[in-house]
Amino acid sequence: MSESDLLPGQNLAHLLPPSWKTEVSRWYAEDTPSFDWAGFVVGEEEQKAILWGKSGGVLAGVPFFDEVFKQAECTVEWLLPEGSVIPPNTKTKVAIVRGKARQLLLAERVGLNTLARCSGIASVSRRFRDLARAEGWKGVVAGTRKTTPGFRLVEKYGMLVGGVDPHRHDLSSMVMLKDNHIWATGSITQAIKSVRRVAGFSLLVNVECQNYEEANEAIAAGANIVMLDNLLGEELHGAAKRLKEEWKGKREFLIETSGGIVEGGLKARLGPDIDILSTSAVHQSCPHVDFSLKIQPRQKQ
Repeated sequence: MSESDLLPGQNLAHLLPPSWKTEVSRWYAEDTPSFDWAGFVVGEEEQKAILWGKSGGVLAGVPFFDEVFKQAECTVEWLLPEGSVIPPNTKTKVAIVRGKARQLLLAERVGLNTLARCSGIASVSRRFRDLARAEGWKGVVAGTRKTTPGFRLVEKYGMLVGGVDPHRHDLSSMVMLKDNHIWATGSITQAIKSVRRVAGFSLLVNVECQNYEEANEAIAAGANIVMLDNLLGEELHGAAKRLKEEWKGKREFLIETSGGIVEGGLKARLGPDIDILSTSAVHQSCPHVDFSLKIQPRQKQ
């Protein structure tokens, strides 16, 4: 779901947990651990600054930017809604920020960095989603848990604004048994049996599989999702089709493709028997969307 898919009154910011605002305080503690020397120079005269979008992309990260400036006792007036596409090769006025000069500059870099990163993720996510839709594929494009420690909430939020599924947020969100879990346990069947004793009925179990045989064993043992990891071409689509045909009417499960998926290789992973495509390419190594914040010059006396 992206901003364009929301019903009236819905807002992705409402998903954020009550604790998230303390993250902003930590960002300030990192960026200004001692004296703000330059802030001393500009004083506390009320000023207006323009937020400019200088490169194309999807605007994302509005609640984080708002909170950064709120903690600096500034206000933000948005001229574009979150999820809007900032056109490339232009300088677009995105928002007006008002507050004391030193407070505006105190918040500037924290706010811009967060907005640029979140918008970059939303932009790449939107491209992946649109490519999949253009192929007529009805499945789910998802991110991964390969996020930046301490910044996951912002990155997952960017995926949502871009229109892709954020996948699991942490180790507690869903049971994912990867190859190391299987090797350490001894077998897929034993790993699923063990985790079912403690995870209960409410958690889905996703099992990383290297081939058709492993996926078949996982489904037989009760997996809800089988991830065909790093399988390509006919090996991927043949295995997916065979699994769906052989278990039709016997078990309900989803098939996920993952591993090394980049924008140029997206189409080759899509198919009628693939339900989920998960990739870290929507949030790792994403170009930032370029923003700047400029205080309006004083009128000369």
